[in-house]
Amino acid sequence: MKADLIIYNAREIATMKSGSAAKCGSDMNDAGVIKDAGMAIKDGKIIAIGASSEIQQNYSWDTAIDAEGKTITPGFVDSHTHPVFVHTREDEFAMRLAGKSYVEIALAGGGIRSSIASTRAASEEELYELAKGRIARMMAQGTTTLEAKSGYGLSTDSELKQLRVIQSLNESLPIDIIATFMGAHEFPVEYKSDHESYLIILCDEMIPAAKEQGIAEFCDIFTEAHVYSIEESRRVLSCAADHGFKLKMHADEIEAIGGAELAAELKCVSADHLGAASDAGILAMKTTGVIPVLLPATLFSLRFRTYARGRYMIEQGLPVAIATDYNPGSCNCDSMAFTMSLACLQMGMSPVEALSAATINAAHALGRGDVCGSLEIGKQADLIIWDIPGLNFIPYHLGSSHISRVLKLGKTIWQVS
Repeated sequence: MKADLIIYNAREIATMKSGSAAKCGSDMNDAGVIKDAGMAIKDGKIIAIGASSEIQQNYSWDTAIDAEGKTITPGFVDSHTHPVFVHTREDEFAMRLAGKSYVEIALAGGGIRSSIASTRAASEEELYELAKGRIARMMAQGTTTLEAKSGYGLSTDSELKQLRVIQSLNESLPIDIIATFMGAHEFPVEYKSDHESYLIILCDEMIPAAKEQGIAEFCDIFTEAHVYSIEESRRVLSCAADHGFKLKMHADEIEAIGGAELAAELKCVSADHLGAASDAGILAMKTTGVIPVLLPATLFSLRFRTYARGRYMIEQGLPVAIATDYNPGSCNCDSMAFTMSLACLQMGMSPVEALSAATINAAHALGRGDVCGSLEIGKQADLIIWDIPGLNFIPYHLGSSHISRVLKLGKTIWQVS
């Protein structure tokens, strides 16, 4: 049988095989490892995976990669990012080190609001070039599927502009980039004291316009005590659902105000952050199938002493995912491997659980569990070749990358020079 590409002589392939569902409970600790392994790829998809010797015997090929005894995993799926902006906010990082809290900075005009003016003023070309460089660094660190949110314009024209930039990035870069509309990321300064007027704009103008544009798949909202209340969030998300958007939430990051419970009520695809989520909220998410997407690098960057209860959620049977939350302010982290490290060190996850959370469960958090996130026959050949002694090394090592090559749809998109 003919393949476009075979990969052979891998010491091990962590398939992260899960069937049709996300990994839950003890299954999150099963990497589905095949030793002395290889795979055959055709038209960007895996057509065989198993013993290296069998792949070499059973297939002819146009191109072959000798994995040289290295480890192969699925490519990372980063299911929560904010890469389309102009300026980073490192001065706020210094302010937090000096004792200011995230909420204090936001209420004083910093935080998300401080990114709005520059994003509104920037051209699509400028936003594209800046985001392209950021995403290139993510690709070099193994990310092969990426979710990207708007939310730094908070006006109809600017939000649509950011979504067009995300579409251009998806069309021009060799990875899948999934767009999320997030006009409810904050209240812009001109509506700081007039939430009702902005909510009307969101529901009557922005959401319909974003849907008509046809780029965004999801709608997200920042549900927190200092931003959108539970009632405001229910109103916006219900409107988005009525217009055909799939739903996500920034929920209970700082305070347990009922965000996880609302995510369950509205049957969101995912609820993200959850640093302060209640037991009742976690149970409600399990009951209705909401995927928790935990963002440990954000809490690390904000110097929080407590983290989302990843260990507890896994023990309760939830399919936990993790993501970087790459953004210009609270978390300027573009490394899924480092996010895995924090999930292990601060949330009590094992290395394999963290890998499950960064691949197959993250794919399900984007509605892509049937095409990526694991290495199985029929799925996209999105993978990382690692020069490491074993899977535990990924979160164990802090700092430099040990990735040799990254492939998307069977094509090399990054490799060590």
